[in-house]
Amino acid sequence: MLVVALTGAILGLLRSTPELRGADELRIESSHRIAEPAPTPESHASTIVETGDGLLASWFGGTAEKNPDVGIYVSRFKGGAWTMPEKVAEGTEDGPTRYPCWNPVLFLARSGPLFLFYKVGPTPATWWGRVMTSTNNGRTWSRSARLPETILGPVRNKPVSLSDGTLLSGSSTEHDGWRVHLERLQLPVPNPATAANAGPNVGAWDPAEWKWQRSSPLHTVDQFEAIQPTVLVWDSSRLQILCRTRTQKVVSQSWSLDGGWTWSGMTATPLPNPNSGIDGLVLKDGRGLLVHNNTARGRGVLGIALSRDGKDWHQALELENSDGEFSYPAVIQAQDGRIHVTYTWRRRAIQHVVIAP
Repeated sequence: MLVVALTGAILGLLRSTPELRGADELRIESSHRIAEPAPTPESHASTIVETGDGLLASWFGGTAEKNPDVGIYVSRFKGGAWTMPEKVAEGTEDGPTRYPCWNPVLFLARSGPLFLFYKVGPTPATWWGRVMTSTNNGRTWSRSARLPETILGPVRNKPVSLSDGTLLSGSSTEHDGWRVHLERLQLPVPNPATAANAGPNVGAWDPAEWKWQRSSPLHTVDQFEAIQPTVLVWDSSRLQILCRTRTQKVVSQSWSLDGGWTWSGMTATPLPNPNSGIDGLVLKDGRGLLVHNNTARGRGVLGIALSRDGKDWHQALELENSDGEFSYPAVIQAQDGRIHVTYTWRRRAIQHVVIAP
């Protein structure tokens, strides 16, 4: 084996050039910000989806997180550029009081509509879930509907479609300590007659007819303070969730061997976590991929880890490593195999990175 001695200068170059690090596995094709300057002083918590019309991204934006003027924005990747963001929700659906919006989640079901889940409320401990749907790839949206009292929907990361068509969402609550649970959604077959008479503001997918099931919490707060799980589907029966933790400073995990019906006790992974959001998926080639802040403190380092089995992870690519906040990533793999990552860039904008696997 040829061993090459690298000087400090070359090592510094490797640390500062994301394309070089992990180039044998992942390569950055492009990196740019969505809508800069952004329409609001702050932008945070993005989500991304591929539709029949291309990419669609969403995030919450306003003067600052938790302020009542924070709404949900969407932008479409069209003609090689992102369109001017459009505000689609502003937290006034539940009465005269305007509440901040939080954590949008875009998801296109296999045999259903395009979903836009999001949260509304004064704080994460008191917020509630809402959803809109689109049957034209996000060009127009149905009227927003509130989810059932005990259901929040996917609290931060995209759900997954199981083999039977069920949507499995990682969710969590913060009103009684940080605790993770799973929510299953079985969609009804839309009624064409209802759709014909519903009008453009309702659509054929009526949330009142959706059937939800919510699991018990997967852990106690004494074991882990965990929220915001991302679901990785290794095969039809073997699923894994990876979670953000508050005081443990690691990514935590739980496994299911029966398609998400029952889950193992929560344990720690070797991956660090500085109390910040993560997102992941299993690639078409069978590798697990996780975008996370690869540090136990601060949000200035953001990278991608890969694994063949969900247990042994190695860092494959660094996206950011400097002063400022780079956080709350969202990741998908498009039909052409490219990986798309969006994340908060210094709270001022949303960054979009395209990666070749």
